Amino acid sequence: MKIQEFLIKIENALKSAKINKDATFHSLRHSFATYLLENGIDIRYVQELLEHSNIRTTQVYTKVTNPKLKNIQSSLN
Repeated sequence: MKIQEFLIKIENALKSAKINKDATFHSLRHSFATYLLENGIDIRYVQELLEHSNIRTTQVYTKVTNPKLKNIQSSLN
């Protein structure tokens, strides 16, 4: 799928859902990462999916997510 086709699909989905905010690639990545972390996915796995070289970049998402994240244990611990 070409990028333009993808953007049209996103735009149509936003209209169908009556969402009046712009959706950027960054906002979609951010929502995806937040969703994963809130549902117990290991932060190292999210780091790999987002291709962050530094875990601190991924940890930014933990600042805006549910407090339950504090209880998630990394598989590396």
